[in-house]
Amino acid sequence: MSRPSLRARSIEPFLAMEVMERAFELERGGARVIHLEIGEPEFPAPEAATEAARRALATEPARYTDSRGVVELREAIARDHARRSGAAIAPERVLVTSGTSPALLLAFTYLLDPGDEVVLGTPHYACYPNLIRAAGGVPVFVPTRAEDGYVLHAADVRRALTPRTRAIVAASPANPTGAIQPGEELAALHALGPPLVSDEIYDGLVYDGARTSPALALGDDVFVLDGFSKRYAMTGFRLGYLIAPPSATRALQSLAQNLFISVASFAQAAGIAALAHGAPTTAAMRLAYGARRTRLAAGLVRLGFEVPVAPRGAFYVFADARRHGADSRKLASDLLERAHVAVTPGVDFGAAGEGYLRFSCTTDDAEIDEALARIERVLG
Repeated sequence: MSRPSLRARSIEPFLAMEVMERAFELERGGARVIHLEIGEPEFPAPEAATEAARRALATEPARYTDSRGVVELREAIARDHARRSGAAIAPERVLVTSGTSPALLLAFTYLLDPGDEVVLGTPHYACYPNLIRAAGGVPVFVPTRAEDGYVLHAADVRRALTPRTRAIVAASPANPTGAIQPGEELAALHALGPPLVSDEIYDGLVYDGARTSPALALGDDVFVLDGFSKRYAMTGFRLGYLIAPPSATRALQSLAQNLFISVASFAQAAGIAALAHGAPTTAAMRLAYGARRTRLAAGLVRLGFEVPVAPRGAFYVFADARRHGADSRKLASDLLERAHVAVTPGVDFGAAGEGYLRFSCTTDDAEIDEALARIERVLG
């Protein structure tokens, strides 16, 4: 009988996906579940992107591409980031991946030997620690605080550094908190020495006049993760990318060749079109989600949750649910099974998130109101 390796046993379930998959089971049984658990825009992908994928499938052989991505897409990504960051980016620094998770795995596999450490703020995106462990590394958590907007402070990170530290992860806007990292703090993190890994997948989805600070402006020694899922509502296309320091690109290319071979060719065609024509989709989502997060947060407060800080980016409300129960898994399960409302347990985002629930704003006003009414009936 086979047994899982120590590394496999170190990987914990992704609870947002566990909740979603249980919700699918309920739906197959006839239930109507309201999905507030997953970070998936309900907007359609840009029509130009969909048409480009359709055209590529109809007129071109669906074959392997360059393991780094087709040059036209890498050039378009470089132009887009130069426009957003103000820093010129060589296309050779871009590595296209099947979503940002493979990009993270490539970066950590490149950076880490067994036992090496990666420092990250917490609450954190659920998959960061598991991807670090999958690459043989050890995640080191630095708490962030609601009272100052969940900012990851360089002074706190400095105290967590050891001779084994090989990277610092910063996310702006962040999941699950919606926090935006101030430019001066991002620069201070970069100045600490270990390579900075900047997750910018939610860039562009910001509210109340907030602005993000692109890590690429700090120099060419940073690793930037980005993609099409959130900004262009293209989760199912599985299209992301890593922008890496020039010194890392050859080794990363070899890793990509062996681990993933290449990204689907028709998805890459869609990415080129999204960069050219997808701005209206991003603008519409930003307007809608900014209003929905306010509506959802107000409704949760009315039901006895606490929302310690308004999210400035992404599309989540991270709410303190301890008035209703300290065990976030149990509370999320109760809401799913009894109210047919799917939400993510806060413990998915680390021990610092226990007692919280993450609610996604990616459904319309009527569904948000119905979800709140169902939750109220269950919680009394």
